[in-house]
Amino acid sequence: MLIIRQAGTPGTRRACFPAPEDADPSGLAQAAALRRTDLARTDPALPDDAVVFAAPWPAAVATARAASGREPVVAGALAEADYGTWAGRPFAEIAETEPEGLGAWLTDPDAAPHGGESLSELGARVAAWLESVHADAARVVAVCDAGPVRAALAHALGLPATRAALFDIAPLSRTELAARHGGWRIAYVNRKAAL
Repeated sequence: MLIIRQAGTPGTRRACFPAPEDADPSGLAQAAALRRTDLARTDPALPDDAVVFAAPWPAAVATARAASGREPVVAGALAEADYGTWAGRPFAEIAETEPEGLGAWLTDPDAAPHGGESLSELGARVAAWLESVHADAARVVAVCDAGPVRAALAHALGLPATRAALFDIAPLSRTELAARHGGWRIAYVNRKAAL
């Protein structure tokens, strides 16, 4: 299974908690170049019969179209976490105005001080989706934001949801998980395109 982080957004540039936004045009151009060059040359994970899934947010759907040249299947399970009152707000602002809430969210996987979704809830829905496509994983491409990528890695490695935040997942980077009997193997994380 190939997982591509969606192209950057205005909120990505401002270091905001994710919210539904359009992808930056330059990021979509890079995603199209990824399809023409890097994926075609180096990634056998995009066979002709691959099913391309995208998170429901506009940037993920547009990135999936640009990177694959196909209309994606929208999968709600791949949506970024619901950040509630923090959605679209700069991380630095939350750190300053709600340090206790942010601290709880970063250390307690069940905490949702923002009125949205906890990291454990995000992890559970991504894990359930991963297991639902496990048998066909070699033919699956998923495009989503960083949170679901981290949740997939946490599931594959058996890590607590809060530890997955240690993975730095760049826009348009690729992560590959290989389905194995009884679990997953990680082929690579955060591979950048050779554009």
